[in-house]
Amino acid sequence: DAAAMATNPGKPLEAEEKQLPRTRITLRSRNVKSLEKVCADLIAGAREKELQVAGPVRLPTRILRLAVRKSPNGEGTNTYDRWEMRIHKRLIDLHSPSDVVKQITSISIEPGVEVEVTIADV
Repeated sequence: DAAAMATNPGKPLEAEEKQLPRTRITLRSRNVKSLEKVCADLIAGAREKELQVAGPVRLPTRILRLAVRKSPNGEGTNTYDRWEMRIHKRLIDLHSPSDVVKQITSISIEPGVEVEVTIADV
């Protein structure tokens, strides 16, 4: 903090933070463990660079259900196999420049985890 104040003696630190773009990282996965690991790695990397972090926000799990007849020809008792796929979603908000976000997101991301980065100017 002292280094930032030394470079801009006229500006308060809060005004400098408001100018930074807000970055939203959206993570999706079917596997909760790998999703939580990627979340923890991203947040640890952001905190290491002393960024303002909000999250991970756990959004409702989307459950895709499918009921399929077991019988291949339609004869016999109507028995069904019930399949479901759960898609878990997390949001992480950062206040940082885009080059810093690229450094943070360049970590090794677990297979099966989808990462989407959107940058919005505040």
